[in-house]
This record gives sequence, structure tokens and C-alpha cells, in this order.
Amino acid sequence: MYEKSRNLFDCNIAGFAYYDGLDVIEKLVLGAIVTLVPEPDNPYDPEAVAVYFEKTKLGYIPKSLNSVISTLFYFGYGDIFDAKICTRNLEEHMEKQFSIVVKIKDNRA
Repeated sequence: MYEKSRNLFDCNIAGFAYYDGLDVIEKLVLGAIVTLVPEPDNPYDPEAVAVYFEKTKLGYIPKSLNSVISTLFYFGYGDIFDAKICTRNLEEHMEKQFSIVVKIKDNRA
């Protein structure tokens, strides 16, 4: 029996306060799809994986979690991830207002 997907991890969006999340904050509802984009040329972390909503950069996967995802992107497996907003609490500090769940798709036929 095949699964639709399996949770890999959930995390806060690192650096949310420094990017453009406020421009789309009303659209960042539970279940909103976000896109993961590797940044191998990032001067601070060559394994950086950015989190986007549509064309707006929200921040990053925390450094403590980005290595495996970055490696899979490097080897051409970036299409196996699904990511969505899983918590929203506007009463929290900016860095903790949103978290995402990253799932790995079951691509078996």
C-alpha cells in the first residue's frame, strides 16, 4: 500500500522578520502551499533552502534542518517535497508566527 506523503519535519520559518512575509501575511493561512528553493550560492550557508509563498521570500528552513533537503535538491530530487503553512499565531514574536510542515511525496507507482 502506498502513502500519499509522509511528514519529514515541521519548523518555524527562519529569518521571517527580515524578508517580505508582511507583504503577504493575509494570504499565509493554514494549508497555504509554500515552495522550497535551494540557494547553493548563499554566502552565509551553501546548504540554505529558502521558503517562498508564490514569488515572495518568507525566510529559510532552519540551518539545523537544511542539509538533507539541500543534498536532495543538489542530486535532482527537489520535486519530492510538499510544504505548507501548518501554524499561524500572529500574537507570537515574528520568528515564531508561522511554521511549515515539509512532507516527502510517495512517488512509487
